[in-house]
Amino acid sequence: MLRDDIKAATITAMKAGDKPRTAALRLISARIKDRDIELRTSSKEIADDDLVAEVLQKMAKQRRESITMFQQGGRDELAAQEQAELGVIEEFMPQMMSEDETRAAIEAIKSEIGAGSIKDMGKVMAELRSRHGSQLDMGLASALVKAALS
Repeated sequence: MLRDDIKAATITAMKAGDKPRTAALRLISARIKDRDIELRTSSKEIADDDLVAEVLQKMAKQRRESITMFQQGGRDELAAQEQAELGVIEEFMPQMMSEDETRAAIEAIKSEIGAGSIKDMGKVMAELRSRHGSQLDMGLASALVKAALS
């Protein structure tokens, strides 16, 4: 499980005295705990690895945006710190589907549910998320679904 891998990596980093890596791993653990707390009041059931992958994807996206903003603002030292955190986050992210694999999954779902127009985009996206959620770049998938249905 991803959660156990993150805990083990945190302990290893602490023993090695790697303070930046330890801080990044603790940040990941804190975000996962925050998400656990949010889900306590929710009726949704999410598999543990899917939950962790969702948190990691969101954190990676935030880091990429921050890196871009820091570089544009001339704050290279902060961009480097964000880049280091992104590297740690990406170590634990599940392997993402390639563009070709995403297209193939979209075509399979499209033919299964009989989607033919842009009106069916929500159905296709929902099915795609339920089958491949943790392995999918939803931004890319959305663009590909829109192109396939238009």
